[in-house]
Amino acid sequence: MSFTIEQIIAYIIPVIIWILTISITMRLIVKKQSVSATLSWLMVIYLVPIVGIIAYLIFGEIKLGSHRAARFRALQPKFLRWFEDFSQCDHLINTHNTLLYRPLFDLAQKRLHIPCILGNELHILDTPESIIAGIVKDIQAARRSVNMVFYIWANGGLVDQVQQALIDARRRGVEVNILLDSVGSRPFFKSANYREMTQQGIAITETLHVNLLRMFFSRIDLRQHRKIIVIDNQIAYTGSMNMVDPQYFKQDSHVGKWVDIMVRIDGPVSSVLNGLHAWDWEIETNQALPLQQPDCPLLPIETNNSHAVQILATGPGFPDDLMAQSLSLAIFSARKSITITSPYFVPSHNIAEALRLAALRGVEVTLILPKKNDSLMVGWASRTFFDDLLAAGVKIYKFEKGLLHTKSVLVDNRLALVGTVNMDMRSFLLNFEVTMVVEDLAFANEITLLQENYLNGSTQLDYKTWIKRPVYHRVIERLFFLFSPLL
Repeated sequence: MSFTIEQIIAYIIPVIIWILTISITMRLIVKKQSVSATLSWLMVIYLVPIVGIIAYLIFGEIKLGSHRAARFRALQPKFLRWFEDFSQCDHLINTHNTLLYRPLFDLAQKRLHIPCILGNELHILDTPESIIAGIVKDIQAARRSVNMVFYIWANGGLVDQVQQALIDARRRGVEVNILLDSVGSRPFFKSANYREMTQQGIAITETLHVNLLRMFFSRIDLRQHRKIIVIDNQIAYTGSMNMVDPQYFKQDSHVGKWVDIMVRIDGPVSSVLNGLHAWDWEIETNQALPLQQPDCPLLPIETNNSHAVQILATGPGFPDDLMAQSLSLAIFSARKSITITSPYFVPSHNIAEALRLAALRGVEVTLILPKKNDSLMVGWASRTFFDDLLAAGVKIYKFEKGLLHTKSVLVDNRLALVGTVNMDMRSFLLNFEVTMVVEDLAFANEITLLQENYLNGSTQLDYKTWIKRPVYHRVIERLFFLFSPLL
C-alpha cells in the first residue's frame, strides 16, 4: 500500500500540532508565571491551535537570544563590581538610617547591587519646550561626552535643535554615543538626518534589531524602552519623553499631544545612569566606554531632604519581578496617599489588589489615566479593574488634554517613582526600563504640583454611573483583558 505526499502530510501535520500543543501545555503548567498569563495562553492555543502555537513559539518565552544573553552574563560581573565601588566614597551612600522607606531601597540594592545615592539636585521639566531647551543648553556646555538611550527618535521640530547641538558638540571634540531601539526608531534610521549625524562622527547604534529569521530563537518584541541622557558623567536626564516633538509626533492617532516629563539631575547618581548606558552599549557593540566614579563632594544633606535616589534597572536578564516587587512594596508602605499617572494601566492582579487594599485601609488612592489611548486593546483591558477599584474607594480620573504619557507614583507626598515604566506586564517583564526611586521632600513637592496640574485637566469617574455602562462594554473589556498578559 503506497501513500501520496498529500496523504502523508495530512497525517503528519495533525500529529505535529498535537505534540506541540501537549508540549506547550506541559511547559505552561510547570512554568513560573501568573495564573492569568497561563490561562490566556491556553485559551489561545486551544481555540486557534495553529495561530496559538506559532504565537507562543515567537512570544511565549522571554528569550534574549544566546549571543546577547551570553554577552550580558559576561559583562555582569564587571558592572556589578563597578556599582559596588560607589561604597569607596562612604558619604555617597551612607543614609544614617534617615530614609523612611528603607525596605524599598534595600530591596533594590540587594537585588541589583546598585546603591542608593545621596546628594543629587533634581528638577522636573514638564513641557517640550523646557525639556528640549534644557537638553540643548547642557549639550552646548558639554566638554567630554554625551551618552543617550531612547526608544523613539523622531525628526522634526524641536528635535532638530538637539541634533544640531550634538553635531556642534562633536565638532569641538565631544564624544557622542546614541543607542536607539530598532522598532521605535525605525523611520529615523532610514532618514537623511541619521546619515548626516553619522557622517559628522556621532556614533549611533541600533539595539534589539528585529530579524524574522531568528524569531524562534529570540523574542522579536523585546524593546529598549529606556530614556537616558548623561553629559560629562555629571548632568543627566530621564523620564517618560522620547526624543520627539509632540507637535509632529503621531498626529494621526487622534489622541491629542503626548504629555511627558523629564527629570534633570545634577549629581553623582548621573554616573549610575552612565554605567547603564555603557552596559547596554557594550552588549550591543562589544565596545567598552569609559566608566568613571562621581566626585565625592555633595549637596548639603538634611534630615528631610537627603536627595536620595535609587536607580531601578529592569528588563530581561535583570532580577525577575523587581519592578512589580518595588511597586508592591511602595504601595504597601503608604500611610496617607498614593497618586499614580500612567498611559497604559493593565497591571498584574497583585498590583491591582495592593491598590484596592490600600484604599480599603484608608489610604487615599488616586489614578490619573488618559481619556484617549493610542492602544485600543489596552484602553479596553484597563477598564476591567475599575469596578473593584472604584468600589473600594479608589479615585480614577481621566485626563482630557492629550495622551498623558507621564509615568509617576507618589506615596505620602514624600516617596516618588518616576521613569519609563508603564503599569502593564510588558513594562514589568519584557522592556528594558529605568526608574528613579526618590525620597526627598523638595522633589516630592514638584511631583505633587505636577499631578495637581494633571488633575485640573481631568474628569473623575463616578462609580454609580460607571456600573450602569452597557453590558456589551463589559463583554469587550473582559474579552481584551483575557489577552492582557500578552499585550
